[in-house]
Amino acid sequence: MFSSRVPGELEPNRLTLALRRARADHRALIDLTVTNPTTAGFSYPASMLDALSRAEGMRYAPQPLGMRPAREAVAGDYRRRGVTIAPEHIVLTASTSEAYSVLFKLLCEPAGDAVLTPVPSYPLFDHLTRLDGIRARPYRLAYHGRWMVEMDSVDAAWTPGVRAVLGVSPNNPTGSVLAADELGGLASRCAERDAALILDEVFADYLLHDRDVVQASSPCLRFRLGGLSKSAGLPQVKLGWIAVDGPQPAVDAALERLELICDTYLSVSTPVQVAAPSLIAAGAVVREAIVDRIRANYETLGALVAACPAIERLTAEGGWSAVVRVPSTRTEEELVIELLERDGVMVHPGFFFDFAQEAYLVVSLLAEPAAFRDGVSRILERVDA
Repeated sequence: MFSSRVPGELEPNRLTLALRRARADHRALIDLTVTNPTTAGFSYPASMLDALSRAEGMRYAPQPLGMRPAREAVAGDYRRRGVTIAPEHIVLTASTSEAYSVLFKLLCEPAGDAVLTPVPSYPLFDHLTRLDGIRARPYRLAYHGRWMVEMDSVDAAWTPGVRAVLGVSPNNPTGSVLAADELGGLASRCAERDAALILDEVFADYLLHDRDVVQASSPCLRFRLGGLSKSAGLPQVKLGWIAVDGPQPAVDAALERLELICDTYLSVSTPVQVAAPSLIAAGAVVREAIVDRIRANYETLGALVAACPAIERLTAEGGWSAVVRVPSTRTEEELVIELLERDGVMVHPGFFFDFAQEAYLVVSLLAEPAAFRDGVSRILERVDA
C-alpha cells in the first residue's frame, strides 16, 4: 500500500528505546546531542520576531523565486561573508531540506539518477534522496590530522547516472571545511561530467578558529545553500535559500526551471519574506553568542581529553559538533546506552553518521558550558574506566 520511498521497517533502535525509558522515569539527563539553539540557553532579543507581524504580510502577492527585498537581504548577508551573489540569483525556500528536494527535482530523473554524498555526514541525506526517488552514492572523508575528501572515492562512486555532488562545509559532524584544492577537485569533476555541485554552507558562520574561507568562482553549475535556522539561530522561522552561480548560460537555464518548480509549490510564507531583512540583521547577536560558546566548549573538550592519553578529540574547523575517538573496548551502541543509563549523558554514536569503523562519539558544542563540562567529564570517566 505504501511507497518504497518510505522505509518499510520503522522500529526504534536500542538507543531510542533506552532514551524513552529514561524520559519516562523523569531522569535528569545532560543532553550532548542538542542541535536546537532555542533550547540551549541563549538570550534572544525580545523584539526579534516583531517583524513577522508587519501589515505587509497580510497581502499575498506570490513571487516564485521570492520577494525582491528578501532576496536582496540574503545577497547582502553573502556580502558580509565576502561572497558576491546577485539578488536575481537567489532562490528562497522554506528550509534547506526543501532546497535539496527542489534541486533533486531540477537535476535528477527518479528511479535511476544519483547524487554523491559525503560520509561521515548527516544521515538526513539518505532520507531526502529516497523521498525524491533518487539514489545516494557515498564518497569518503578520511582523517589524517584533519578530515579530507578522498578524491579516489569520488571517482570510484561516479556512475553515468550521477547528476550532482553534495559538499558540506563545514561538515556535520566532522566539522571539516573544504579546502581550495578539494573544492576545485569536486567542481572540476562536475564541470567535466555535466553535473552540478551542491554546496551546503549552513554552518559557514560557525568557524572554530578565524580563517579565510575559500570563495572561488566555479567552473560548473553550483548551488550554495543557507538559511535562518543556523545563520540566525532561528530553526522555528522557516526560511532557507539557494544561491546559484557558475557559467552564465547554465545559471540562466537553471533559474528558469527553478522558477517553474517553485511556482508549483509557493511554499515560502509572505510574513517571513517581509521580515527577512530584519531577521537577518537581528541574527548577528545570536550568531555571535553561538560562536563564542562553541569555541569555548571546543577548547574545554580539548583540555579535558588531553588528560586521557587513550582518547582523542579529532580536529574540527567549524560547525556545532565535535568528534571524540575512544578505545574500541565495546560497541558504540553499548557505550552510548551505558552512558545514558548509568551516567545520565546523551551522546551520538559514530555509526549514526556512517563512520567507517568504531569507536567514535559525537558531542554537541551547543550545550550550555557547565553542562558540557560535566557531561564530557562523565564520558571520559566511563571510557577511561
